[in-house]
This record gives sequence, structure tokens and C-alpha cells, in this order.
Amino acid sequence: MSSRLPASCRLAWWGTSWLRGLAVTDLVVDAVLGGDATHAVAGLAGAGLAGDSGTDTLVGALGRLRTAGAIGFGAALPVDGDPVGLGGPRSFNTAALELGEAVVVGGAGPGGGSVGLVPVRTGAAITWTAHAAERRQLPDVGEADRTLRAALLETADALARLDVARWRPEVADRLMDLRHRPHLDAPDGVPPRCVDLASRGVQAMEIVDLALEDDGGAMSAYEIENRRAALRPLERSGRRALVAACSPEVWPPA
Repeated sequence: MSSRLPASCRLAWWGTSWLRGLAVTDLVVDAVLGGDATHAVAGLAGAGLAGDSGTDTLVGALGRLRTAGAIGFGAALPVDGDPVGLGGPRSFNTAALELGEAVVVGGAGPGGGSVGLVPVRTGAAITWTAHAAERRQLPDVGEADRTLRAALLETADALARLDVARWRPEVADRLMDLRHRPHLDAPDGVPPRCVDLASRGVQAMEIVDLALEDDGGAMSAYEIENRRAALRPLERSGRRALVAACSPEVWPPA
């Protein structure tokens, strides 16, 4: 299900498809919500868009962004030390880093700039808070693909040396069966290569989350740190793969 994607990736895929006339509004709303009750967007006027300064529904915000000149929605999944998908300014980067994800809407800002949307969750609801955003650098789809494939192999070897089958047999099973990847419901217009890359990115992140679920299988702080060190390249590669797969600026030509 698409709900296995982070909210920013769902909005990036379906929002871009909607802008291009390839997805109807009702399907977009259902896909972006995933299992959430509601999404709203606050602060678009403060990010430079014409109109009211209050909070918009998701559908209302999509319309305002399209009217402002939006050309695509792209995902960002930053962490400290790796602000992938962000280009500034500092206020937007800080908000995105705090939440761990954001969306950059290209062409919707003043003078053809960008608008950043940061998802703030309250229970089963998300309010996307709008910020001014700047041009960003992104990983190339091919580069992200190659890096993720290498990271999966390297992580599998490192965890085997740490005897992953003893402390997390389910992680070992996942690493032995990488061909069984999550199914993602992508809208029309997303290149098949990017759908596949996103699926493998989700798979990598799920492996990392499962392996770090608790430290009960480790005997010492040294072993815990070794485990985390073995997983860092896979976590980084998984995030960067998702950002590339969910950013139309770097999608390969159809």
C-alpha cells in the first residue's frame, strides 16, 4: 500500500500526478491521507501565495499551489548531517529537520521560487505548514539506485559478521529474501524505475527499523554501536533513494 510511504512521498507522487492531469482529486486525497483522518495546509500566504492567511483543506491548498504556478511536488527526508532534499532557507531546513520530512513545491513561490511544506502530526491528522523554500540539490536516480544496491550487500555482510541471525532472525530472513519487496500503489506518471527504487527504499528503511527495534540481543554497548554503525549506510541510502524516487526534478524522461 502507498501508506507505507512517508507522508511527504505520498504527497510528492500524487500531487505531481494531479498537477499533470493524470490523477483525479478524490484518488489523490485518499492516497495522500493513507490511514490518516485528515490533512490541512497552513501558512500559504506567509510563504508568498496570494489569498487568505488561514488554513486550507488539502484540496483547497492544491488549487492555490497550482494557481501560483506549481510544477511539481518533491520529497525531502533530512536528518542531522544529511539534509537530503533541502535547499534552504534556514527556517525551512530547521523545521524539516525537526520533523524528518518535508515537501518542496517547485514553481509555486514568488518569482517562480518554491514553497516548502512540513507535516506536523497531531494524532491522526496532519497540518502541512508552509515556508518559503529555495532551489535544492538532489541525488540522481541512477546514483541513488547504485548506492542502495551496494549498501544492501554491505549491510548484509556486516550484519552476518555480527551474527544477526542470533539476535534478530527476522532481519536475517529479510536480508536473505530481498526480492520480496513492498508493493506501492503509484499514480500514473511516476516512472516505473522510480516506483521500483521507492519500493527498495521502503524495504531498506523497514530492515533498519526492525534491526533497531530494541537492543535486547546485544551484550554490550560496544556491540550495540557496531550494530548501529553497520546499519547507518543502509538507512542513509534508503532515505536518499526515496527522495530521488519521489522528486520529479530528477525523474528520467518518459
